[in-house]
Amino acid sequence: MSWGTELWDQFDNLEKHTQWGIDILEKYIKFVKERTEIELSYAKQLRNLSKKYQPKKNSKEEEEYRYTACKAFLSTLNEMNDYAGQHEVVSENLTSQILAGLARYVQELKQERKSHFHDGRKAQQHIETCWKQLESSKRRFERDCKEADRAQQYFEKMDADINVTKADVEKARQQAQVRHQMAEDSKADYSSILQKFNHEQREYYHTHIPNIFQKIQEMEERRIVRLGESMKTYAEVDRQVIPIIGKCLDGIVKAAECIDEKTDSQLVIEAYKSGFEPPGDIEFEDYTQPMKRTVSENSLSNSRGEGKAELKFGGKPKGKLWPFIKKNKLSLKLGAAPEDFSNLPPEQRRKKLQQKVDELNKEIQKEMDQREAITKMKDVYLKNPQMGDPASLDHKLTEVIQNIDKLRLEAQKFEAWLAEVEGRLPARGEQRRQSGLYDAQPAPAVNNCAQARESSPDGSYTEEQSQESEVKVLATDFDDEFDDEEPLPAIGTCKALYTFDGQNEGTISVVEGETLYVIEEDKGDGWTRIRRNEDEEGYVPTSYVEVYLDKNAKGAKTYI
Repeated sequence: MSWGTELWDQFDNLEKHTQWGIDILEKYIKFVKERTEIELSYAKQLRNLSKKYQPKKNSKEEEEYRYTACKAFLSTLNEMNDYAGQHEVVSENLTSQILAGLARYVQELKQERKSHFHDGRKAQQHIETCWKQLESSKRRFERDCKEADRAQQYFEKMDADINVTKADVEKARQQAQVRHQMAEDSKADYSSILQKFNHEQREYYHTHIPNIFQKIQEMEERRIVRLGESMKTYAEVDRQVIPIIGKCLDGIVKAAECIDEKTDSQLVIEAYKSGFEPPGDIEFEDYTQPMKRTVSENSLSNSRGEGKAELKFGGKPKGKLWPFIKKNKLSLKLGAAPEDFSNLPPEQRRKKLQQKVDELNKEIQKEMDQREAITKMKDVYLKNPQMGDPASLDHKLTEVIQNIDKLRLEAQKFEAWLAEVEGRLPARGEQRRQSGLYDAQPAPAVNNCAQARESSPDGSYTEEQSQESEVKVLATDFDDEFDDEEPLPAIGTCKALYTFDGQNEGTISVVEGETLYVIEEDKGDGWTRIRRNEDEEGYVPTSYVEVYLDKNAKGAKTYI
């Protein structure tokens, strides 16, 4: 099976077919190139996706990743990042193992094809030239033969005519001989050129064209083999990354299997446990008979305090919307929690203090390691003065020692607070009522009025009871200060420009576009007090709302 023998007369079709083969190869190169671009784009999108959902450092979001489900999700993000890396490897391998080699091969193929068909056209032109020479000698031979016949006929005519002179007859005879000789020469030339053409034609169809077409056939077969090898390489590039991709997916499955709902539930307890005991039963207070109470001389209770207590527990209770709203606004103004975390419940405060103590101990250990390193370096300088001046390290050593003393004092302060909290946490079996609300500084739980006025069997108050009553009356006055407050009138309206979650105590959540009432304008601290209805009011950042104050409202200010 040879193109040279089977397709000896299909030069033009072979030229078209080989060009089509090169086009197919270039189309495959373009396909692989677009695949590499897709792999790179996909890898980039996967990396961006993984980065987008990574927890931000030093944020609340980072604290959420101590839960096993969140850890599994984080592992999934990391595995997806590695998964994206394998797609980048696919792109790189396709480029290096297929695209680069095929691009060079196509250029070489084009040059080889051009050379072969150039030789073919050259052979065609040579055989065509020989054919033209043959046709020219044939026509010349034909013309000379006809001229010789006419000259012979003219001579015979002249020789038969008795009126023609002998000289004319001789001239005609010589002319006929010349023409006959020219015909013989043309015949010999035609015969020679014909033999030469037949030889060239046999060489053309049986040697030159078969050789050229055989080379073209081999070139085309090499192109087909190369294309097949490239397709195998294409598959192998993907197969090489399958084990690593499988490991990434196995990592995701393993992370999912590590999710423990019980551990997460325990973490929720540790995160939000306050340390308070549930409140006890409320005693029944009988108001059908007049209350007769004896107040000792050293008691801090007065008629005003008792009246407020009766109003608080005996009258119709007012709805305390924001019992600590002034305190919370103050904390918002200050912008920071107390150093001893006294604004937190006991259990949460203990955790924060313990965390702070651990951090300080780590810093102390770090400074001590640095002090040890400087001391060793100083000893080396003392033994080998040429390496450095020992006195140059004194300042640094003094600074490190001062830092250690400072950190130790700080640690002792937090350890004292921690010991105080751990000593004050209620026992597990202790049954007493704890307040669900806590102030900026820890205070004893506030009991009801009946409990606050327990007397000794002889009807008088003891010193311990009086001191306890003093604290309780102060706490009662603190609550009454908010109970007695009448709801503030609206001084205008506002429209929420942005959505605000309002997760802190004393704030209120708003939705973009929502319209609410303004009951207290910004005092310069960046917060505006608003009300949604009778039961919902609080503070929002002033920059989050557009305020429309009523000029006739009481307390409204005019801004220029």
